[in-house]
Amino acid sequence: MERLQKVIAYAGVASRRKAESLILEGKVKVNGKVVKELGTKVSNSDTIEVNGVKLEKEDKVYFLLYKPRGVISAVTDDKGRKTVTDIFKKHVPERIFPVGRLDYDTSGLLLLTNDGEFAYQMTHPKFKIDKTYIARVKGVPTIDGLKKLQRGIKLEDGKTAPAKVSMTSFDVKAEKAICEITIHEGRNRQVRRMFEAIGTPVVKLKRERFAFLDLTGLNPGEYRQLTKHEVKLLRVLAETGKID
Repeated sequence: MERLQKVIAYAGVASRRKAESLILEGKVKVNGKVVKELGTKVSNSDTIEVNGVKLEKEDKVYFLLYKPRGVISAVTDDKGRKTVTDIFKKHVPERIFPVGRLDYDTSGLLLLTNDGEFAYQMTHPKFKIDKTYIARVKGVPTIDGLKKLQRGIKLEDGKTAPAKVSMTSFDVKAEKAICEITIHEGRNRQVRRMFEAIGTPVVKLKRERFAFLDLTGLNPGEYRQLTKHEVKLLRVLAETGKID
């Protein structure tokens, strides 16, 4: 027996947190009856429907995408804008979804999968998976400003966890700088808000690395499938905090 939200996540319909929301909203049926209890457990013999669609098990797939700017990190968009899953539609039959998000104007490394449990491990702050960004900012951050980011800085939704931050280049006359920052949280527009909080707003942002993964060999809009070994290492990293 498994918890209902976990089964929905494993089926690739949504992340576990999203699955919990679907249950609470009354959009999930088990054997024809609406279920709103998060503690509900189900077995392989139970029939589960989400939004009126019967749950079908899919093989798990894992992709690394070089997300271009101007693309939404979502499965659908009510404004009709291009989404990251549109890039895969012609070649990937599985119902994949983005692991976390990158802002519309942010480019870089984004994982997609139909494995909700994997997505949960990769995105929940308690697993402390590092994500590294290159930020081009307006103005030159002060040493004190960078130290604030390193210690954790207060934002409107609370103080951030300590970040690894370095300034790789700057131009005082042109009033611009390039910084590298590594965080393990994933709040909405977090990196942009962090730099804004120290008075140097982000002009351009790119996610360069996700844990040990990078964008080697890919151009914007291109993707590749993760190897079984890479998926295994990511799971080990989430569960133990290290890779031997």
